[in-house]
Amino acid sequence: MRNVFDCQLAKPRLISQMQNLIGEDKKMETMGNLLILFAASLCLYLFVALLNVFYKYWWIPHRVQFIMNSQGIRGPPYEFIHGNNKEAAQMLMEASTKPMALTHDIFPRVLPHVYSRINKYGKTYLSWNGIRAQLLITDPELVKEVLKNSDKAFPKPKAPYFFDKLIGDGLASTEREKWARQRKLANYAFHGESLKNMTPAVVTSVETMLEKWKSKEGKEIEVFQEFRLLTSEVISRTAFGSSYLEGEKIFDMLMKLSVITGRNIFKEKIPIISKLWKSADEIEAERIAKMIHDSVMRIVKKREERVVNGEADNFGRDFLGLLVNAYHEADEKNRLSIQDLVDECKTFYFAGQETVNSLLAWATLLLAIHSYWQDKARAEVIEVFGNQNPDSEGMAKLKTITMIINETLRLYPPISGVIREVGREVQLGKLVLPTHSEVDMRIIALHHDPDLWGDDVNLFKPERFAEGMAKATKYNASAFMPFGSGPRSCVGMSFAITEAKPALSMILQRYTFTVSPTYVHAPALRLTLKPQHGIQLLFHSLHCDA
Repeated sequence: MRNVFDCQLAKPRLISQMQNLIGEDKKMETMGNLLILFAASLCLYLFVALLNVFYKYWWIPHRVQFIMNSQGIRGPPYEFIHGNNKEAAQMLMEASTKPMALTHDIFPRVLPHVYSRINKYGKTYLSWNGIRAQLLITDPELVKEVLKNSDKAFPKPKAPYFFDKLIGDGLASTEREKWARQRKLANYAFHGESLKNMTPAVVTSVETMLEKWKSKEGKEIEVFQEFRLLTSEVISRTAFGSSYLEGEKIFDMLMKLSVITGRNIFKEKIPIISKLWKSADEIEAERIAKMIHDSVMRIVKKREERVVNGEADNFGRDFLGLLVNAYHEADEKNRLSIQDLVDECKTFYFAGQETVNSLLAWATLLLAIHSYWQDKARAEVIEVFGNQNPDSEGMAKLKTITMIINETLRLYPPISGVIREVGREVQLGKLVLPTHSEVDMRIIALHHDPDLWGDDVNLFKPERFAEGMAKATKYNASAFMPFGSGPRSCVGMSFAITEAKPALSMILQRYTFTVSPTYVHAPALRLTLKPQHGIQLLFHSLHCDA
């Protein structure tokens, strides 16, 4: 009887245990199914990712290379992920270590990889910037067609990561309606009357620089650094007005960002890994970009507060004032976003300062080397202005100075080249260009081509421009394009000339200058064309007080 009773008591426990075991089995089965599903999903993700890598990094490049080769276009073969960037970086490094004579034949040193490929493959060849196919063209007619972009087939390519941090989606990189709106704003900022109003700010900044030079008369002056400070102050005054000291802080941060950008220009991101991991340079670039954003917004807030408090009736007439007005535009279609405003400031600041700095530095070096043209330019300046500071009315009369500036820009263009994307399959000349490719137009290659300029192409001859830019070469006006060409030519070109003319005039009024024995000629491409070791000149006073 007891045994039966014990069995009756044990039965529920046994059933419960069995149910528990069945439940555990179901849980294990469910977990197993989830693990299988996860593993299958992971495998599928990896398969799709690898398929995408194969498509982007192998299939497309080889397809583009086959299409171009079938049309007779050759070039260095594509290498997985890196394209031809390792070779280009190596050649640039080697060129930067070699001594160079004091000659204006700078193409082989500044762009050795392009120079070498032109000699090997001809003036039209295909190369690889990472996975991006780039067709180099040096025919001015084709260059003109691409930059004119009548059929909208050649848009600006998307800016690489570090360039995006440096200039953002500003006028230099944006497209379509946004570009048209911001170009209109920039055109207003740089029209004739606005440029006239900038001249006093330029003169004030040059006077400050020349005052410091008085203690250095007869001594060596490193002019590239001097002009870097000058152009930073000029653009700070003209862009930020009374807040120019804050503007100079923004400039310093942009310089740090440009150094980071420069050292990453030939580095390619590794697929998949780059999505999961940020390099130290990427983290630093993001940090600096945020600091620039915050600095611009502090200036904007100050302007807004002055208007709100009744201390001012507008946001200002300088470039930033125009941007803030556009930020407060009632019409939503024409209104700038916060990020647009910051990006326009970065673009104007970096591009404007870098190009004028380069132009002034190389122009003074050329005048120091070629004393005949220095004397000729000085005589013109004194004839137009006497010993008085330059004014906007007299600028148009400086024909010799204009010729010298143009020849400087031809021999030492600040920007090395212009890139356009092939937005859709399109015919260019006799070639059919596929999508997933770009057109590379190297300004230095055009400016140093003896077939376009003659056998004296590497000589400093400002008289080429005696009848203006259009007649400087008998072949094609597009052979000269230091600020680009077509509807997207640099809107700051007039600003650069407006700054360079009074600066050169005021130096010529006060000094004669020669090349220092310590100067080492070493032009190098660091985003813009810079002297690798600076430009050392000796200045002697003319004892003329302006």
